[in-house]
Amino acid sequence: METKLTAVFEKSPYGYIGYVEELPGVNTQGKTLEETKKNLIEAIRLVLEANRQIMEEELTGKEFTKEEIGEVLV
Repeated sequence: METKLTAVFEKSPYGYIGYVEELPGVNTQGKTLEETKKNLIEAIRLVLEANRQIMEEELTGKEFTKEEIGEVLV
């Protein structure tokens, strides 16, 4: 089975709030639902990139092996 991310969008007095259930820290807002969806995709990219950078810093000076695991199947 393929793992999929679940976006949640809440209506607010100022537009919409969006977040991803499976990825804590991925959240955004927008005036319209479409803007919020677009912003959420960018938030996913930014959080994943930030996590990569954090791990690279933590691994500095350590002996390790890295390899891409590709698509995650559950």
